[in-house]
Amino acid sequence: MKDDSPELFAAPKSRLVPVLVPMPAPVPYSYAVPEGMAVEPGSIVQVPLGPRQVIGVVWDGPEGGEVDPRKLRPIEKVFDCPPIDKDMRSFLDWVAGYTLSPPGLVARMALRAPAALDPDPMVEGLRFSGIVPERVTPARRKVLDLAGDGLSWTKSGLAHASGVSASVIDGLAAQGVFETVFLPPPPLVAKPDADYAPARLEGPQKAAAEDILEGIRSGGFSVALIDGVTGSGKTEVYFEAIAETIRQGRQVLILLPEIALTANFLERFHDRFGSKPAEWHSDLATRTREKVWRQAATGEVRVVAGARSALFLPFEDLGLIIVDEEHDPAFKQEDRVFYNARDMAVVRARIGDFPVVLVSATPSVESQVNCLAGRYRRIHLPTRFAGAALPDLHLVDMRRHPPERGGFLSPVLLKAVGKTVERGEQALLFLNRRGYAPLTLCRVCGHRFQCPQCSSWLVEHRFRGQIQCHQCGYAEPTPQACPECGTLDHLVACGPGVERIAEEVERHFPDARTLVLSSDLGGVKRLRLELEAIANGEADIVIGTQLVAKGHNFPLMTLVGIVDADIGLANGDPRAAERTFQLLSQVTGRAGRTGRKSHGLIQTFQPPHPVMQALVSGDAAAFYEREIAERERASLPPFGRLVSIIVSADTRGEAETHARQLRNSAPSIDGVAILGPAEAPLALIRGRHRFRLLVHGRRSSDMQAFIRTMLERGPKERRSIHVQVDVDPQSFL
Repeated sequence: MKDDSPELFAAPKSRLVPVLVPMPAPVPYSYAVPEGMAVEPGSIVQVPLGPRQVIGVVWDGPEGGEVDPRKLRPIEKVFDCPPIDKDMRSFLDWVAGYTLSPPGLVARMALRAPAALDPDPMVEGLRFSGIVPERVTPARRKVLDLAGDGLSWTKSGLAHASGVSASVIDGLAAQGVFETVFLPPPPLVAKPDADYAPARLEGPQKAAAEDILEGIRSGGFSVALIDGVTGSGKTEVYFEAIAETIRQGRQVLILLPEIALTANFLERFHDRFGSKPAEWHSDLATRTREKVWRQAATGEVRVVAGARSALFLPFEDLGLIIVDEEHDPAFKQEDRVFYNARDMAVVRARIGDFPVVLVSATPSVESQVNCLAGRYRRIHLPTRFAGAALPDLHLVDMRRHPPERGGFLSPVLLKAVGKTVERGEQALLFLNRRGYAPLTLCRVCGHRFQCPQCSSWLVEHRFRGQIQCHQCGYAEPTPQACPECGTLDHLVACGPGVERIAEEVERHFPDARTLVLSSDLGGVKRLRLELEAIANGEADIVIGTQLVAKGHNFPLMTLVGIVDADIGLANGDPRAAERTFQLLSQVTGRAGRTGRKSHGLIQTFQPPHPVMQALVSGDAAAFYEREIAERERASLPPFGRLVSIIVSADTRGEAETHARQLRNSAPSIDGVAILGPAEAPLALIRGRHRFRLLVHGRRSSDMQAFIRTMLERGPKERRSIHVQVDVDPQSFL
């Protein structure tokens, strides 16, 4: 043995591991693992990052490297929670690659509840000690009968189960009848029982349930689309898929576009399974969100119903994803990481090798095409449940039946509303425009009230006495005089919002109970109460925005009036016709769901338009056939691919120059074209000037590689410049 062998006596080398931290870094950072600390890929850890301590995830990749471990900072702490599993890590990597987002920002979406990373403290409980009290009252007898088997209870749980007050329990504890024990914290919601109240399905619903159960039982990845008219029992059908997954001992995720407002859905779930699902959305209390996160990770929560971000919960054993109202634009996130939760749900199911079920009365064109191509299995429900009839729909030609001067409701619609209220039934008037009027101007000088920070008009909200920007939230009291010419009392509201329609309704029907349903007139709690009041028949006429299209069930509603059906058709969006058809179909579907004869009146200046004709004829197949043919002819999604790039800056010149330099940096690839840069339709938002580039490619084009090359070759983001990339954009503003 040579004496000059220092490696024989050196301290053991520390491990090096890659850790993904929640910041826009392109790759994980390397950290040293202190001696005695055990970590694995997926472990959630606390690491130093500059002067801060941040939460990160030990990531996949080679350990070690060229760097001396002694020069690297060590991991500070490993959290006592289940690691992020391999499938979830693969999913996060896939999302980052597809959306061209920094992996750290994607991983942050899976770590939204930092306080949930350590286990909840144990809860103090009671257990029968074997000592019997000297005096046994009837109340004490009830407690002893329950607790005598030696099982542990919380004090409140034992009092509730025994039907006695907490003071009875305290009295027994004082006599030594109970000993103190510590129990794990109770689950947030009770476990659902798949056989609690089996569904009573009929005809098409029964056949659809059998079809979907076949896919669940066979296991593995599959995509099914439940496509049925409004009120056809789609929810009851996919409840059967949930029940089968629960029987298999696996977890279920239900994605809903407006979970905060769907109290009716939660009640229906409870009626079927004996308990509610855990909810996940931004309106929950922070502590509740933390409990849902942890109990999804540990497997205590079996079913989660949530908004799009629930897709990033780290489930212990996810076995099914349901995407209800899969066509809804609310599933698209357009902030930081741009993604479509419907599409990412399919990816997560494919990586995890389990089924996903998409549900809609008006499926997206993309899902329709996937069914035609055989990639998805279609399950069709052509009729309403229990024989209820669809509403009779009619167009009201506003050129032939104009409203009275200063009004927006035609005589035809007003007459129908009057008859409906007389019968003790409900009418819904739909206008997808919040506030009183979309524009206020001066009749003397023509001044228009515009947001000082955005290129959008200030919307009058008369109920609140404000004019407000719907882009940035800027608001000011409604002025009495024109700020340009100083003239008093010459400001005029142009166009209708729901508040203005309510004013017109009250003028015509002063004795009717009128309710305005709009997201800016109160929080989630108020909206839930208002929806409950409508369902209970406590309103005669409801005036609402798109909130009313979200799957609600109003038993007394027999008339739906569309105030302005043309509102979404003239905005230059390639999906304008599809979205208008979907929205108006969903709104008119609120009528007659309990079997009452119902009607829908659609006010339009364009009766021959294909969307209007498809609505009144009920021929959705012909509409989709035409829409699919037009998309294919123009190579628009899903037959081509789009990526939107928005460049914003504090000055118009900076934004335009950077956008032009980006375009000049693009590689030349056959089949990929760049449109722009052009000023965005909303050219100014929150004081930032915006320019757009739209990249159009073939279905087979590698758009991510193209954009990556373009960004690498192009100028770097400096000063106020910010570049956002939106793969598969839904908004073109």
